[in-house]
Amino acid sequence: MQVIDDLKALWPLRDFRRLFAVRLVSQSADGMFQVGLATLFFFSPENASTATGVASAFAVLLLPFTIVGPWAGVLLDRWRRRQVLLVGNLVRVGLTLAIATVMLTQGVGPAVYVLALVNLSINRFLLAALSASLPRVVDGPLLLTANSLTPTLGAAAAGVGGGIGVVLGLVLPPGRGKDAAALLVAALVMAAASALATRLGRDRLGPEQRADAAQLRAALGALGHGLVDGARYLVARRTPARALAVMAVHRFLYGAVFIASILIARNLLSDPADAGEGLRTFATILGAAAVGFALAVVLTPVLSPRTGPHAWIVLCLLLATASQLVLVVTVELVPVLVASAALGLAAQGAKIAVDTIVQRDTDDAYRGRAFALYDVLYNAAFVGAAALGALTLPDTGWSRGLFAVLAAGYLAAAVVYGTAARRVPEAVRVPAVARS
Repeated sequence: MQVIDDLKALWPLRDFRRLFAVRLVSQSADGMFQVGLATLFFFSPENASTATGVASAFAVLLLPFTIVGPWAGVLLDRWRRRQVLLVGNLVRVGLTLAIATVMLTQGVGPAVYVLALVNLSINRFLLAALSASLPRVVDGPLLLTANSLTPTLGAAAAGVGGGIGVVLGLVLPPGRGKDAAALLVAALVMAAASALATRLGRDRLGPEQRADAAQLRAALGALGHGLVDGARYLVARRTPARALAVMAVHRFLYGAVFIASILIARNLLSDPADAGEGLRTFATILGAAAVGFALAVVLTPVLSPRTGPHAWIVLCLLLATASQLVLVVTVELVPVLVASAALGLAAQGAKIAVDTIVQRDTDDAYRGRAFALYDVLYNAAFVGAAALGALTLPDTGWSRGLFAVLAAGYLAAAVVYGTAARRVPEAVRVPAVARS
């Protein structure tokens, strides 16, 4: 099996193994934490059974990271990334324990939303650090292989963590104690991820040049200039900017489908009065998407080197188009599961290729900012999708016209990106003066 062969090729790289372990354990904790939030915000009897409710919850959780993200980019290019992984996970432990305490003593309120928001923002910061660190432990042809495996198996680890969270929710008695217990388990796993980061050398993950305290303050003060400089660099390099743009479009369209899936699972394919049944149905849809993710990790290393990453992105966008056309025709459970698997393959396959392009064509001095901008676009696009869903989706989640528009959007993205890639297929070298 290709994934086994790829792991065998990468396994001799000791520091790759260590970084990979941090990712798997950290994302397992993410899955537990996020399932707890999903249950709390979307599948509890009193919360988020309407399109506006679901969209509002996503906006509350994701919009602030569009502000946090730029700061993350400056810091990732100046702080030891290994320390980011170590300390960031420890901070998440404290936040998760605080959320559990508030839920036990006060229940769900503004404090839970704020703490969860900060926790998720740190999580995205950690994911950006993991992506920016990967080229420091893997290089050459194996970088594509590593990009295929690590995000997808990380997502699989998050799925395992989410499954554990679901099981805890089923076996523990209802009430505040159940949600707090799941969070306590997630906090323990986050602590394990922090401990695993200590196996890497303090300087192993870069960046090569770090700023002292005065330089860091100056860099944070000049944040706007630095981000503009980084964005200009990416645009001058061409391929990273195009890759980020197409992923933002993909994420926007995918976000609309995701929000529709929550509503379809809760209000159309299940009894709207039975939140537990809706959660189980949505978990089944997510399971189908996970199958697509798994297919992406198998197919991308085989097909992408033959087609090239740009053509592979176009093929993924065309597959996403087909998945939405299925939903134009029907919203029965089996076709929904097939469409979810196809969209999962398309989303993860395109992401692997985008990650590779950004890492390959971006200098290390700019890589942290590149992935922080990546996450800003990633979350801002989802917030935009939430706004679209609130305005256009019925509470059942299914609109034939909206899914037709989404299919057209994916097709247009494929045509535009494919045309641009053929015109300027490679990154251009940026003169030194442009990088200053």
